[in-house]
Amino acid sequence: MWQNAIQFRISLNFSGTEDSENMEKKADKTIITVVGKDTVGIIARVCTYLAENHINVLDISQTIVQDFFNMMMIVDMKEATKPFGQCAEELEQVGEKIGVAIKCQREEIFNKMHRI
Repeated sequence: MWQNAIQFRISLNFSGTEDSENMEKKADKTIITVVGKDTVGIIARVCTYLAENHINVLDISQTIVQDFFNMMMIVDMKEATKPFGQCAEELEQVGEKIGVAIKCQREEIFNKMHRI
């Protein structure tokens, strides 16, 4: 009986267009991390850049520990007006202006790095 369940699961994972559509959606996700000394307006500046470039925030987590700001965002770049590399560069420049480090990674790279 459990062999049938395994076969069914395998056939769901490796056949059909639904999985390929899900893979395309994942390719549009990007992880953005923001780290630095806390100051007023960090989230506002980052989110303003994202909104101006049609990048949708899917999830956001932010903490402050002893005056140090830490934020992780998952964004969807499907409708972005600029390519990934240019957005990553420009967000890094936004970070320099406000005194934080901003890094962007594609979701699949982030997942592979943290799987080890």
